[in-house]
Amino acid sequence: MKRTGKYFIMLSVLISLMTACLKAQNHTGNKPVFTDQKILIVYLSRTGNTKAVAHMIQKYTGGRLMAIELEKPYPENYRQTVDQVARENESGFLPPLSTKVDSIESYDVIFVGFPTWGMQLPPPMKSFLNSYKLKGKQIIPFNTNGGYGIGSSFEKIKALCPDSKVMDGFTVTGGSERNGKLLMIVGAKAVEVEAEVIKWLSRIGFTK
Repeated sequence: MKRTGKYFIMLSVLISLMTACLKAQNHTGNKPVFTDQKILIVYLSRTGNTKAVAHMIQKYTGGRLMAIELEKPYPENYRQTVDQVARENESGFLPPLSTKVDSIESYDVIFVGFPTWGMQLPPPMKSFLNSYKLKGKQIIPFNTNGGYGIGSSFEKIKALCPDSKVMDGFTVTGGSERNGKLLMIVGAKAVEVEAEVIKWLSRIGFTK
C-alpha cells in the first residue's frame, strides 16, 4: 500500500509538471491560426510609433511588412507638414507613392496602419487604398495617435473599401509630435502595447 501511495504521488507530480509546461508553451506561442492566408502589413509612420505596432503584428501573424513612402516626402518641419496635409484634405489631393505592391491580388488579408492626422485618415493612406482593387479582401486598420483618438479614419477606410471586409481595428496612444513627443512606444510602454496587440489579434481570430 505504501508503494502504491508513493506511485500515485509521483504520478500526480509528473502530470502537474507536464500541464504547467504545456500552459507555458501556449502562453508564449501566439502563433497564427490562419496559416493558409497570405498577409500584408502596410503602414505609414512619421515618428516610429506606427512602425513599432506594425512589427508587433508581423511578429504574431508572419505577414509581409511594407512601409508606405511618398515620391516627395513631407517636410521635416512639423508645422509645414500640418499645413500641407490640411491643403491636401481640403482639395482631395492624393500624394503619389513610391511604394508599389507587386501581386497585391495574392494577399487575403491587409493590415493598414497609420497615425491620426488632423483627426482624419492621412492622405498617403487614401492614396494607397485608391491605388489597388481590394474587393473581397479582409482589411484590418491599426492606429497610433497623440491622445485624440482615431477621428474619422476608420470610417473613411470603410468608405474607401466598400467591397472589402473591414475588421475591428486597433488604436493606441503613441507620440505627439506637436508636443515634442516622438517615438514613445519603447521600453515598458512597448511591452504594454504588445500585450494589447496580442489581445486584439486574438479577438479578431489571428492568434491562439
